[in-house]
Amino acid sequence: MQRSRPVKSVASASAYRTFFRELLSFGFVGGVGTLITIFGANLMRAWLGGSPVTSVVVPTVVSTITSYLANRFWTFRHRDSDGSGREVVVFFALNGVGLLIQVLCTGFTYYTLGLHGGLSYNLGLLAGVGFGAAFRYWSYRKWVFTPATV
Repeated sequence: MQRSRPVKSVASASAYRTFFRELLSFGFVGGVGTLITIFGANLMRAWLGGSPVTSVVVPTVVSTITSYLANRFWTFRHRDSDGSGREVVVFFALNGVGLLIQVLCTGFTYYTLGLHGGLSYNLGLLAGVGFGAAFRYWSYRKWVFTPATV
């Protein structure tokens, strides 16, 4: 005799849809932020003569502000915000960690490996953006944009 398997509830199906919608929205916002970071970093490095680290920090701060607004009002709009400012402080603190990840990758490529070309700079920058994005997504879901209380 075969046992019947439990049918997934509507709530769990809705949770999967919410997760994938959040992931796609976060990816889109992250893509816009990545473009701001990469174009800004290359602009500062090539045309304005910025150092590799400064060239990462300034556009990442601009990208962070853009990302906060887009994530708060679009990606995670259905999640609670207590209006206390805690969310903003935690968001920017966690983005500081993400920025540190990006700076470490770029600095490692430039200073430790001694690779000063444009391609190696951009590969180090992309690695930092990728690792930083993974950290940010995990941390936003865990500490910043918490599930709505029912």
